[in-house]
Amino acid sequence: MPPAVDLDPAWAAAARAWLVQSDARFARRFDAGEPADKLVALRTRAVDTLVRDAWQRCMPEGDALALFAVGGYGRGELFPQSDIDLLVLAEPEVQRNAQPALARFVALLWDAGLQASPAVRSAGECTEAAADQTVLTALIEARPLVAWEEEAAALRAAIAPDRAWSPRAFLEAKVVEQRQRHARFGDTSDNLEPNIKDGPGGLRDLHMLGWLALRSFGVRDLEALVGLGHLGPDEAIALERERRALCRLRYGLHLVAGRREERLRFDYQKLLATRLGYVDDGDSLAVEKMMQGFYRSAAIVRRINDRLLQRFEEHFDGTALAEQIDADFERRRGYLATRTPGWLLRDPANVFALFATWAADSELHGLHSQTARELAQALPGIPAYIDVASPVRARFMALLRGPQPVKVLERMARLGVLGRWIPAFAQVSGRMQFDLFHVYTVDQHTLAVLKNLAAFASGQGDPRFSIAHRVWPSLRKPELLLLAGLFHDIGKGRGGDHSELGAVDAREFCEAHALSEADTALIEWLVRKHLLMSVTAQKQDITDPEVIHRFAGEVADRQRLDYLYLLTCADIAGTSPKLWNDWKDRLLADLHTATRLALRRGLEHPVAAEQRIDENRAAARALLSASGDDASMEDVFARMPRDNFLRSRPDQIAWQVRVMRAAPRDRPVVGVRYPTGRDGLEVFVHMRDRDGLFAALVIALDRMGLGVLQARVLDGPDGTIFDTFHVQPMDTRIAPVSTQVETQLAKALSGDLACLQPARRSQPRHLRHFRIAPQLDFTEIAGGTRIGLVCNDRPGLLADIARVLREHRLRVHDARIATFGERAEDLFLVSDEHDHTLQPAQRDALRDALLAALDGEPR
Repeated sequence: MPPAVDLDPAWAAAARAWLVQSDARFARRFDAGEPADKLVALRTRAVDTLVRDAWQRCMPEGDALALFAVGGYGRGELFPQSDIDLLVLAEPEVQRNAQPALARFVALLWDAGLQASPAVRSAGECTEAAADQTVLTALIEARPLVAWEEEAAALRAAIAPDRAWSPRAFLEAKVVEQRQRHARFGDTSDNLEPNIKDGPGGLRDLHMLGWLALRSFGVRDLEALVGLGHLGPDEAIALERERRALCRLRYGLHLVAGRREERLRFDYQKLLATRLGYVDDGDSLAVEKMMQGFYRSAAIVRRINDRLLQRFEEHFDGTALAEQIDADFERRRGYLATRTPGWLLRDPANVFALFATWAADSELHGLHSQTARELAQALPGIPAYIDVASPVRARFMALLRGPQPVKVLERMARLGVLGRWIPAFAQVSGRMQFDLFHVYTVDQHTLAVLKNLAAFASGQGDPRFSIAHRVWPSLRKPELLLLAGLFHDIGKGRGGDHSELGAVDAREFCEAHALSEADTALIEWLVRKHLLMSVTAQKQDITDPEVIHRFAGEVADRQRLDYLYLLTCADIAGTSPKLWNDWKDRLLADLHTATRLALRRGLEHPVAAEQRIDENRAAARALLSASGDDASMEDVFARMPRDNFLRSRPDQIAWQVRVMRAAPRDRPVVGVRYPTGRDGLEVFVHMRDRDGLFAALVIALDRMGLGVLQARVLDGPDGTIFDTFHVQPMDTRIAPVSTQVETQLAKALSGDLACLQPARRSQPRHLRHFRIAPQLDFTEIAGGTRIGLVCNDRPGLLADIARVLREHRLRVHDARIATFGERAEDLFLVSDEHDHTLQPAQRDALRDALLAALDGEPR
């Protein structure tokens, strides 16, 4: 306790010092392994002492005011950076007379380092304020600090159910509030920076159960619900275990953040993992282990939360009459229930019967709480697929071939059954990947992929996927694609190539479930090659017939192509909501179409470049003639480089003809369009070549807030360039106007190119935590020197690279831009100003300059 002093400033300084010392002592005890829930209680007692002492110093004796702790402080949970919520209970006249003393009290607490937030109300005003259920929530946890029993009783009476919110109405309001709160976090805790307090499965969900227990039954802890028959002993133990785990995370987070923070942000994850004693090993980073623990805790809290809310509803509304479904199942208030207690525990096949019955009735709200609890009790006895007889495995396969197979897998995963049946899936449940490419845990990403596949199966066209709904009906056995999606990332976190490990797991699973060799081989190949199409489309030139021929050779047949295309679309779109865009959709659709044609023609008859050129030129002519734009098109064709007919689609060529014909010959030709939707722009530039032109183009686009996804740089006749860029707004909330981009770019290219410099931008916070050592390689190929670059992505990166190339007087002949989360993987084909390959000294100087640019902050 701080020493007694007379002056407020001296008291506040002493109190602040004492509180700092106390918090430091608690932090040491935390680091030594003392339970966080004990420390929050001790911190509450320490703050109680200061608050009461400040109150006594400021309030005259005999004043009819009472002081209560409310909210988390009233509950006795004060974390290092928690709010200090207070209620001063007094009648209006007493409030007015006490205003100076109350102001002094609050100021004294703030000076002492306690950011108190007092509400001053009479009993009647508490009743009025409690019309807001969030206010009532804080008040029902009120704990007297300086109050007589009569005053505490008056407060309880003011917010009693007959005056504010009956228990049933309070339950309804809290369920709605929780649903809205979960929706703010995408209805999942399995994202990269979860909120451990307010997110799904976080501490707030546990608090809500406590509030409902208090309002409904007058009990202050969930343990008491066991005696009332609303909570099983096993459920109470699980909730208490996860509450302690979440409390430890939150306490540690407050310590490493040094401020009020409830999100496990990248800034703190590694620091917190180290503080909690996690260490890296060959399979996982320390931070990944910590996050996996959180995700698993949140999943358990959500499961039991769902069950208990259902029991609260039944307490108020009654169980209703059961409607028999068959000999084993019935409906209770719209929920699926087993008819015989313990039935799920008798035979693993019964668990699959439960999910089959659930899938067959789309009107069911879910599992009845008692059946869900019985399923949780049955989990330890559910064997792995390898340990059961073939009839049980057949029951699982029947689920994949039955109604709503993806919903079945999602339910089995959420309830823990899938991890028991496929132990490898349990290993990736809750496993995060510490990067920006994957925004979900491995299991949640897998479920997102399966949901995308279910959307393809619906037959409804999705504007995000231009041909997926047309490809799906060609699948011979759709369940094979679901299995490939289920296994495609299952090998992650075990060291080695996850595609190879997953392929081995997939084959073992398929053979155990008696799939034919042809089906097994297809699933194994899809898992092993699930990245092939993505890498080919994004990192190679799919307008090159040789690229298409090599890819078609790997795919080998149309069925594999269709399965792989759908899996690739679902995989990319399920990795991050921001990762899929019109450009990727068009790339994959074009690759699918070109490969299908190559397979139809036969791999023994590869398309020659001249044949491809003739086909594209003829197709472009047909498009222009059909629209009445064929006048003088042959003259415009003559101004195009030969490779443009090889590497462009007919619709692109026709568009370029229209742009070139409408533009004056003595000025830069600039065309801009939305080729497939509103996600990205295609920018076409034709003008006389000048040194540093590529850099000027990239920098000008960068200064307009447009990031380059792909660049095709061609040399045209008579010393001209013929460049095409696919760009996307860096701020995807802003849709640029194509005419404005066209005007600004033409203006920039008409001026002094050397004056264009990259814009200065700050590095986004999240990119600072993912450092990739820059990698550069130089390869001499026909046409120049190819530069391969791997580094951290950041705003303005390509503009900085282009600036360096300009400073070294290099010409850029081609560019492939690919970004995977925080990782940029770019390819450039360059030559010196005489169109020669780079000499060793030039490569060394360029390497040093590029590394310096990559390592520095954005310009």
